[in-house]
Amino acid sequence: MDYGLASILCVISMLFLLFMGVPIVFSLGFSTIIFGSLAFGPMALQKMGMITYSLFYNFSWTPLPLFVLMACVMTETPIGEQLFRAARNWVAGFPGALISASLIGEALVAGPVGVSGAAIVALGKVAEPELTRYGYDRNLALGGLTVGGVLGPLIPPSTPMVIYGIMANVSVGHLFIAGIIPGILLAIMLVIVPLIICWRRPELGPPAEKVSWRERLASLKLVWSVVVVMTAIIGTIFFGIATPTEAAGIGCVAIILIAFLFFRLTFKNFIKAIVEAAVINSMMLVVIVAASFFSYMLASAGAGDFLAGLITSLNLSPLMVVVSIMILYCILGCIFDTISITVLTIPVLAPLLTSLGVDLVWFGVLYVVNTEIGLLTPPMGVNLFFMRNTFNIKTGDLLRGAAPYLVALLIFLLLILFFPQLSLWLPEMMK
Repeated sequence: MDYGLASILCVISMLFLLFMGVPIVFSLGFSTIIFGSLAFGPMALQKMGMITYSLFYNFSWTPLPLFVLMACVMTETPIGEQLFRAARNWVAGFPGALISASLIGEALVAGPVGVSGAAIVALGKVAEPELTRYGYDRNLALGGLTVGGVLGPLIPPSTPMVIYGIMANVSVGHLFIAGIIPGILLAIMLVIVPLIICWRRPELGPPAEKVSWRERLASLKLVWSVVVVMTAIIGTIFFGIATPTEAAGIGCVAIILIAFLFFRLTFKNFIKAIVEAAVINSMMLVVIVAASFFSYMLASAGAGDFLAGLITSLNLSPLMVVVSIMILYCILGCIFDTISITVLTIPVLAPLLTSLGVDLVWFGVLYVVNTEIGLLTPPMGVNLFFMRNTFNIKTGDLLRGAAPYLVALLIFLLLILFFPQLSLWLPEMMK
């Protein structure tokens, strides 16, 4: 079978299975094996094996399982609860302050956790009872927590950034550093949203009781564990002391020692974290293998050359090409998860963007934020699924509550798009 026809049928088959409710790993894996065999013949499985070997016989992947393990160990400790308590003390007394505290806590958890779903659940379970006790509007509060999950992949270390960096052949360390200023800026923008809304309509978020400055200062000691882990990872990368792989190992050892020595993590819960990390890593790696073979099929069919020729014929400026890709990612995010989008599209788009002179570090920050917006939109919004099932809230109510935060998120995306130095300033200091 012709490579081009096989690729088209593979895409149709994958989408059909997805809409039938088959998980992405099986939809993609089944379609690529069947139509890959028709295209490449008996050599298809051998090619898939060679792709798998060459893909993972690469130390660049090492940070991924280590960061996942670090996140799983952290979720077995009360770190999330302590971060929420500290943030609550600093914003207490303002209408909407508990939502802002939840978002601050989410930003602090986002660094070590690195993925949006885990950050949402880790903070949501701690914050939701407190928000209910003070009579906060549930839609506005949980909508904020849902959108705040974007901070997980943006603030380093970030699982999507590791995968993007390897697929686009970009320094993972530079990507991590590029996410710091945008992550802080987005956290500030999201924290301000509930304060403004509840200032105008206090009934949506009554203020919690004020605390003394002594209590506020004392609560800072609750965030020390996250500061240590983040410094160990980001500090060693920024100053060139360690590679991302080595920094991941340092961070992993740091969180494990902190969990055992200061939070009395039990051996049983540690084993639970290891098993959970193994399951998550296995799922991700299987998706990556299947999607890599799919990308190989598209490349064999000349999809990259076709796309480059199409862009050239349209005479679009590099900025308009990036904007068009961002719109595409918003659509894809409604159907696929971030990892699948990365391995399906970046091998094809990265060479095109490089030929247009687009900085792939800057694009990486835009990419992460854009794909996370897709996780907040139906019909397949993964973060909506997390919130709906964890807190028993209707999707429509959740979307209405998330709308003001989504506006802030889109404004933030435009700022990064038109002011690239917000993401490039720190990485340029590393060169």
